[in-house]
Amino acid sequence: MTTKPDCIFCKITRGEIPSRKVYEDEDVFAFHDIQPVAPVHFLIVPKIHVENLYDTDMRHQALLGKILGMTGQLAREQGCQDGFRVIINNGKVGRQEVYHLHVHVIGDQVPLWGMGRR
Repeated sequence: MTTKPDCIFCKITRGEIPSRKVYEDEDVFAFHDIQPVAPVHFLIVPKIHVENLYDTDMRHQALLGKILGMTGQLAREQGCQDGFRVIINNGKVGRQEVYHLHVHVIGDQVPLWGMGRR
């Protein structure tokens, strides 16, 4: 499994930086956002370092499918009752701030505006 020594999300998945963990297995790590925009706001990240969707291809199909496939269950477990948003910021124009692929799951009083960070 490839990680990047200076990547903040790699450090979180390795346990070097504390987080409020939502879920973990051999492939993915989910944790609460430190600057939530709604009562439910957590991130799902792959444990391998992938900067963004530009760096994915069909070799990542199972991992990406797993991340999206577990989103509904984790959202319900975190308290989303009537729906949630899934956001993947990609690159500079997509307003990605942390260059490690991650999925924002936002629910319960979801803001109607676009996310301008991470």
